[in-house]
Amino acid sequence: MRKLITALLLCLALAFLSQTARAGEPTAADLISGAPQALPVPGRVTMVDLGAHACIPCKMMTPIIEELSREYEGKVAIAFIDVWKHHDEVAKYGIRAIPTQIFYDARGKERFRHIGFMDKESIKAKLTELGAAD
Repeated sequence: MRKLITALLLCLALAFLSQTARAGEPTAADLISGAPQALPVPGRVTMVDLGAHACIPCKMMTPIIEELSREYEGKVAIAFIDVWKHHDEVAKYGIRAIPTQIFYDARGKERFRHIGFMDKESIKAKLTELGAAD
């Protein structure tokens, strides 16, 4: 019985430590809020969609970004930044048109950039190419 209790306590402690280690990481909701974030997220494949809530092709991207954010939560960082509300982000990311999607590998190196609407399957293919598991 003592061994069982010790094993359970050890499992609880490990679960707590794993949650604490990720505590500083932004949540999926934070990442798609439209506000600037610390990106790319260290140790994770990251996709940043830069656009505006009022832009028509950007609005078409919104349900895709929301779905991917849920599907990849805890595995890949999916982010959206509204550059019409946060003008400084345009220069920071070198944006020339919106929407623009930027993909980073888990080491934080930019690997791909796309301008315009990007469908869900194309995004998933690029994430898989960068090592993300869905």
